[in-house]
Amino acid sequence: MEEWVGFKWHEYITRQAVGEFPEHAVHLKDEARTLGVLFRALGGDPALSLVTAEPRHFRTRRRFLQKLAGTHKKFELAWRDEQSLRLPERLALFPSKPVNRDLYLWLAALASLGELTDSDWLTGNQAMVQALLVKWPGLEPVYQRLVRHTLQWRPDPSTLPPAEGRREKAIRQALIDPGSVETLPRAESDPWPVVIWLYPTTTPGKATGQTTGDDEVTSTPGGLAKKRKRRRAERVDAFDKDQGLMLFRLESLFSWSEFIPVDRAGDDTEEEDADAVADDMDMISVSEDRREASSAIKFDLDLPSEENDDLHLGPGIHLPEWDWRSQSYRERFCCLQPMLSKDSAPTRLPNHLSRPAMRLRRQFSALKPLRQWERRQMEGEELDLDACMEREVQHRRGTGIIDQKLFRRCKQNQRDLACLILADTSMSTDTFINNTQRVIEIVRDGLQLLSEALQASRDPFAIFAFSSRRRDHVRFHHIKSFDEPYNDISRGRIQALEPGYYTRMGAAIRQATRLLKGRHEHQKILLLLTDGKPNDLDLYEGRYGVEDTRMAVQEANKAGLTPFCVTIDDDASEYLPYIFGSNQFVVIKDPAQLPLQLPKLYMNLTR
Repeated sequence: MEEWVGFKWHEYITRQAVGEFPEHAVHLKDEARTLGVLFRALGGDPALSLVTAEPRHFRTRRRFLQKLAGTHKKFELAWRDEQSLRLPERLALFPSKPVNRDLYLWLAALASLGELTDSDWLTGNQAMVQALLVKWPGLEPVYQRLVRHTLQWRPDPSTLPPAEGRREKAIRQALIDPGSVETLPRAESDPWPVVIWLYPTTTPGKATGQTTGDDEVTSTPGGLAKKRKRRRAERVDAFDKDQGLMLFRLESLFSWSEFIPVDRAGDDTEEEDADAVADDMDMISVSEDRREASSAIKFDLDLPSEENDDLHLGPGIHLPEWDWRSQSYRERFCCLQPMLSKDSAPTRLPNHLSRPAMRLRRQFSALKPLRQWERRQMEGEELDLDACMEREVQHRRGTGIIDQKLFRRCKQNQRDLACLILADTSMSTDTFINNTQRVIEIVRDGLQLLSEALQASRDPFAIFAFSSRRRDHVRFHHIKSFDEPYNDISRGRIQALEPGYYTRMGAAIRQATRLLKGRHEHQKILLLLTDGKPNDLDLYEGRYGVEDTRMAVQEANKAGLTPFCVTIDDDASEYLPYIFGSNQFVVIKDPAQLPLQLPKLYMNLTR
């Protein structure tokens, strides 16, 4: 412990209160890749993200601390919830950079075993430490080194009031001999944080328990807990990008709607709050980054009346949804409504697409079926003259076995594949990519050009678009089925596409899978066009929506389909590998190039 030579505890606290040991600081952004590999290698959930932890408040009665840092002291501690692992943005707790780095590694390893709740903070951490060291005994030296430094870092029990001293002795015993302490003695103030343990997750609001430093927050000895408190939608002028440090997979990368500080209903089957959230969001403004294209966007989330809505094709289709929390399907949970635009009219190809469409038709016409003669067949439409002459030569020479394959037949050299194109038309497609074009407009152009190319290749294809407003209304717009010709009617339906609502991607993929499974072709391609993550107003947000979409993609793969995603989301490479796999998506860096890139991607995909 030579690093601590010359440091007394109160001297260390003085340094810690005014800035810790900055010369020995280790930053999360520098260790992120290593921590991600370690977390997954030890069996951690690969869908979790690594994000920076918000500081937690602790109340102490130490006079000299109150003078230095006020009544409250902030600490960045580690915790894990069902969507993310949260670690301090910076560690400089110990006067040694290698030890601070070891603390990052230890916390990631401990989090790979699961998450904690308020009720089991003390016993839970001890049990997790025991389990981790039994499973990975090579971590024992790391743990012992961290315990020695942590004990140096913690207050001396003899300097504390009696109740706090007894509690500090119990914590020290739990660190030295995990599993030996069953209960934590009570005291009036919060215990000094245990930096090598995990803490329970924090949620907004109030709860019962021991008082901590926040006005509206109370805690158990193991950490803080708050009660959910609903609030009105408000303008978000900026977003601190440093609070979303991404390490592995997805959950620190927020969809557009996640920037909006509105509490979402946990499950719209029972909570009335989902309707209230929809009312809150009638008019909201976008963040600073998004206002470069548009100063404000009106979100009309109310469904149109039946007479003003598009045509409903039938009563709706009930589909299951995957609940990753229970690892089971919720049968007949979503209602998908096939729809047909009643405002569309037959339309010719837009003039600005005429030249690229003509070029694509020439390129793709080379892929259309060609007549090819197969020679030396046992039967066929015509005699194979070459085979007949060779047979006669063999017969006259009286040598070898006489060939009986004297016919030739014509075979249609077809591409044995079918493609279903599924376009996301959620409200995020109403944003501008430049001064003149919205996302929905480049999606329309992309669908038009790809359709012209597929028409020339004679590959069977179908086109549908989707959006959603919670689980009971997933809109599935019919543009062209496999049995319909591509003509001005189809072009008119594409031009009639308008943005609206949200992106319940799993239900749309499941319906597309059902349609493709009925095809007889050998290769079946499901091509998804989107501009963001799965999301909806209800529980279909964050990890829930991602996991359901991932399961829908796996179902498509098991059905023999080839799902492939084309997106213009710059952050998609952080979450699409988890949903589609590393080779089943592509990110278009320049959204304006989407219409021209789509046919090229299709050709490469079907070679």
